Amino acid sequence: MIIREFRHEDFFEVESLWKETGVFRPERGDTAETIFRCNGQGGKFLILEEETERRILGTSWLTWDGRRIHLQYFAILPSTQGKGYGRLLAEASMDFARSRKVPIKLEVHRNNIQAIQLYKSMGFKVIEGYEVYIHHVKE
Repeated sequence: MIIREFRHEDFFEVESLWKETGVFRPERGDTAETIFRCNGQGGKFLILEEETERRILGTSWLTWDGRRIHLQYFAILPSTQGKGYGRLLAEASMDFARSRKVPIKLEVHRNNIQAIQLYKSMGFKVIEGYEVYIHHVKE
């Protein structure tokens, strides 16, 4: 397995993986340009790639808000889940936050038990008493 940074030509395959895993929401407007803009503001987008076939098996989008890293669009191709690839990509993501000496925060759907087990095993803690809200402001 190779963990590398996102390239513009990856986006079609990345978007397909996001759709297959259910993390993609078109209303968010996430594009390759958005990824590069976020990376330019201190973030990083990691790709987990199978070495022989050069197939993208996972993504980890790490955005920077000036005080912490947000782990977003963390997704592993369903047919390859349960093989340790999620942990490998999560470790690389955490290494990025460690290199910046800042916390890493994520959101996960309460029904995604496999991901919750992974995050808890890696030391993530639930922030009790909070719910997450979003408002898509339209012009």
